[in-house]
Order: sequence, then structure tokens, then C-alpha cells
Amino acid sequence: CPTSSLRAALTLKDTLQLKNKYLTPELENAMENWFRVRMQVHKAILSRDFALESQGGSVISTRCSETYRSRSACVTFYGFPLWYQSESPRRVIQGDPVLLPGKCWAFPGEQGTLFISLSHPVSITHVTLDHLPRYKAPLGSINSAPKDFEVFGMNNENEAGTLLGKFTYDQDGEPIQTFKLPSQSAIHHFVELRVLTNWGQNEYTCLYRFRVHGKVAST
Repeated sequence: CPTSSLRAALTLKDTLQLKNKYLTPELENAMENWFRVRMQVHKAILSRDFALESQGGSVISTRCSETYRSRSACVTFYGFPLWYQSESPRRVIQGDPVLLPGKCWAFPGEQGTLFISLSHPVSITHVTLDHLPRYKAPLGSINSAPKDFEVFGMNNENEAGTLLGKFTYDQDGEPIQTFKLPSQSAIHHFVELRVLTNWGQNEYTCLYRFRVHGKVAST
């Protein structure tokens, strides 16, 4: 469930505020300090993206997933197509601060794979998937957004990998959705994102941004 630990902490704080007349000042202060520390740790973890290209992450492969190319050419010469606009899979990890329509990696159909080398060996705790907000979509629909997806952790390019979690991106939710792994993973050098379904677009699926959060392996 996206940001479930944050919501749990906020619920606890609300409960404490309702019942503070039953708490001693010392106990209330201790609980407030605990809450503040938990929020600082949570924000610190989610602020780091170990898939980010500018920090050392890189796209190693898309396995068998091809890049979707529009049937209409952006540049033509006497009616002959010269260039079809398409974005590289690298777009997913480049961390654009503002998402714009079409500035994504699109692959044909609803199933696709992205294999990423992380910037550091990491014990993964959360992943984040960003998609274009509905209000920015030209037709007001984001049915090309991923729906069900899986995340695998690896330590080399040839192993099958360990399933870290299966999640669902909610097209009616916030554009940026963070998912907590069922349990903190072992140390991994690579992650594989496997999109299983989208929200109804038959021709292609769009990936705008994927992030990986966790704790760096101690040396």
C-alpha cells in the first residue's frame, strides 16, 4: 500500500493528540520525539533514488521489450517519413522534475521490462512509480499508465532474480505513488521492473519515471 508507514505514523499521532490528557508530559514528549525521528528516517529513505541516472544508475537492458514507435512521422520529406519521435528507456530514470505528455518510454502492448543497474548496492525498502497526471493528458485519459507490475532484485545480469513485490498503480490516485516492499530486501545491485498490465490502452504502455529507495550496504 503506497506510503502505508507514513499513514500509520500519522494515525498514531492523531490518536495521541486525542488521548493526551491521559499521558504524562514525559511520556507525551517521548512519543513526540519518536514520531519526529520516524518521520525523518522515512523522508531520508524516500529522498534518495538509487535508480537515478545522474547519481550513477543506468538502464542495462529492456530484455525483449521494444520501443513503441508512433505511426505518424514527426519529420517528412515529400511525404516520405524521415524520423519517428520516440524516447529512450533511459528517460525513465533521468528524473525530469516536470512530467510532460509523451516524454516517457513507451513499449508496445501492456507487458514490458526494464533492467536497471543501481548506483549503489542497496537493501531496497520502497519503489516509486510516477505517471503523467490526468489533467495534463491531451484527452484527459491515462489508460496507457502501468497497472500491475512486479519488481525483482538481482546481483548479476544472468540470474533469475528474487521477487521483491507485486504492486498496482492506481490511475485515480496521486501521480507519484510509493510502494513499500513486504519486507526489507537483501542487498541487490540490480532491479528489474516488469509491467504486467496497463489501464486499457491496447497499443502501448508509457513509463514516465521509476525510482528505487532503500539503505546503502554498509562497507
